[in-house]
Amino acid sequence: MPTPPAGGAAQPGPRRSSTPKTPADAAGTTPGAAAPAPDPTAPDPAAARGNGKPAPRGGVRRAARRGVAGSNPWLAALFLLPALVLLGALVVYPIVYSLRRSFFDAADKDFVGLDNFREMFTDDAIQQAVTNNVIWIVVAPLVATALGLIFAVLTERIRWGTAFKLLVFMPMAISMLAAGIIFRLVYEQDPDRGVANALWVSVHDTFSEPAPFERANPGRQSPLTEASDGTISDPRTLRAGSPVHIPLVGIPRDQVDGAQEAARAERTSGKVTGTVWRDFTRGGKGTANEIDAGEEGLAGIKVQAVKDGSVVASATTRGDGTFELSAAADGATLRLPGSNFQAPYNGVDWLGPTLVTPAIIGSYVWMWAGFAMVLIAAGLAGLPRELLEAARMDGANEWQVFRRITVPMLAPVLGVVLVTLMINVLKIFDLVYIIAPGASQDEANVLALQLYKSSFGTDVNQGVGSAIAIFLLLLVLPLMYVNVRRIRRERRR
Repeated sequence: MPTPPAGGAAQPGPRRSSTPKTPADAAGTTPGAAAPAPDPTAPDPAAARGNGKPAPRGGVRRAARRGVAGSNPWLAALFLLPALVLLGALVVYPIVYSLRRSFFDAADKDFVGLDNFREMFTDDAIQQAVTNNVIWIVVAPLVATALGLIFAVLTERIRWGTAFKLLVFMPMAISMLAAGIIFRLVYEQDPDRGVANALWVSVHDTFSEPAPFERANPGRQSPLTEASDGTISDPRTLRAGSPVHIPLVGIPRDQVDGAQEAARAERTSGKVTGTVWRDFTRGGKGTANEIDAGEEGLAGIKVQAVKDGSVVASATTRGDGTFELSAAADGATLRLPGSNFQAPYNGVDWLGPTLVTPAIIGSYVWMWAGFAMVLIAAGLAGLPRELLEAARMDGANEWQVFRRITVPMLAPVLGVVLVTLMINVLKIFDLVYIIAPGASQDEANVLALQLYKSSFGTDVNQGVGSAIAIFLLLLVLPLMYVNVRRIRRERRR
């Protein structure tokens, strides 16, 4: 029997096989035998690891979609409750109350049926408001959308397009109240205060020379006469070689500053001469109808000699007020046309009965054209450029590309802008009331303003006011329906 090695070392154990065992060997089956078929009644190991609960259908991703609110509807309702309460208090209840109130009289006691709606469509002021609203809904959004489209397309290729878009969009930061105050000053009738009339008068005076002395008149002691159109006539017969004096008064000092001193006309054989001057001396020391020292001559006045209703001679006064007519003036009478004394052109009455609605539409377009431009520019940036370039390479000019490709592809964006502006155009109470407070009773009246006046104004009838509110709601509902359908259609894509 062999002896153990020195040092007390342990003897090696039995040798292990280097060949790994197969699963079949581990299960106690014979190597090489076929594996048994899985038992369908056996529990799923993954389910066993989950405490016996089956795994969610669709995997982890579908389970992640179910949030806390999805697993607990009462918790979702608790989060939505404040919003629902506010929505019911601020939207649902006013609509229901207005609908009920529209069927009762002003005292809210007697049921009147459709009488309030009948009065709404027979009252002249409300009819004018309805007409104005129709004009607003059709014209204002179309003009704003068209300008936004033009601005977006034209500024796409210029270097300073971003700065231009910023300037056009800036009015969106101004409230309706502030915009009304701004345009109330813009449309001021006085050209010294109103920007619109200041520009208009400047252009008008560029092509039409203003009257030199618009306030001149003959005076009380003058032999001259003044007609209703401002024409000043001298009934005395003109004689060649006899100078005639034409004194005028009522001329402000600032109109003759720097004028030459009036001179006496010299006698000229065969011609009619005379002087037109400002017959006024400080302190009242001068003599009426006489040329006194220091009195100014009136330059640039047209003088006509009239015989048998026809002008036979004419002249224009010099710097010292003197003039000279030809021999044909002998035996005629003298006339100064009314164009010499007409009041200066004062511009356009922007807030008058003719232009008040276009003027207010202009202020609305000024505010909302930037909004339309930004949305359309965003849609324009998403158009496929290769399609536009292909059309240009096929020979299409820029107008054809714009009309046949750009506009049709932007149709969804244009529809969104147009519907949004149509909804907003019904809320121009501040704009109309501030810009045209005097005209708001008739030509500039709109339904929102008439609603306020009927409900809270001096002639209160909340039954009619509620009827107007329901009518405004009916006007908005089709636009909201179009918007909702568009949103749903986009979600399906």
